Amino acid sequence: MERKINRREKEKEYEGKHNSLEDTDQGKNCKSTLMTLNVGGYLYITQKQTLTKYPDTFLEGIVNGKILCPFDADGHYFIDRDGLLFRHVLNFLRNGELLLPEGFRENQLLAQEAEFFQLKGLADEVKSRWEKEQLTPRETTFLEITDNHDRSQGLRIFCNAPDFISKIKSRIVLVSKSRLDGFPEEFSISSNIIQFKYFIKSENGTRLVLKEDNTFVCTLETLKFEAIMMALKCGFRLLTSLDCSKGSIVHSDALHFIK
Repeated sequence: MERKINRREKEKEYEGKHNSLEDTDQGKNCKSTLMTLNVGGYLYITQKQTLTKYPDTFLEGIVNGKILCPFDADGHYFIDRDGLLFRHVLNFLRNGELLLPEGFRENQLLAQEAEFFQLKGLADEVKSRWEKEQLTPRETTFLEITDNHDRSQGLRIFCNAPDFISKIKSRIVLVSKSRLDGFPEEFSISSNIIQFKYFIKSENGTRLVLKEDNTFVCTLETLKFEAIMMALKCGFRLLTSLDCSKGSIVHSDALHFIK
């Protein structure tokens, strides 16, 4: 108990020394320029001058008292909008331009946020970005997992998103690395093709063989199912198995995904 009391006394002494800073004009001005916003449950701290950068906007109206805004339990302005997307709204106010992470796919939602906050500049940039994406052709890329000696044996995965093909390729390489110390000469990789020394066909399915002692990475059936599950989780759909003569997806030689 004594230790706790002494600690609290030191804290009070520390606070007393530093409270005098808040009494200065500089301290008051610094505090008065900061604002905390609760946007959909996410707290953002920024300067008033950032929020008032563009006149006649929703945020400028709140800061200057033109628009009434409710407060949360802690006394912060509460705005019932998408808290995650507000990050991009605030960065637009800070930078004066739209800077989005690679692979950003929520243009329509961000456009709605721009409209709500009455930021015409942001709305125009989002619209321009979306139009460019629509005009840009998305080339179909493929990954071929094949027998080094017989190209007719194996699996081909087609998709209109190169990043998804890269993800599947990385997954196969990761599994291979976890089972082997490096890659043997029998296992080669190019930009779109992974070649194994040869495949073994058995009642349990075709196996991707890496060594003379029949060490294998996985069966082709397992690889097909994993590719399909990865595609569905990423928002793709299976357009068709390109070789329908085989019957079920398990027996098909190719898969075609599209978003």
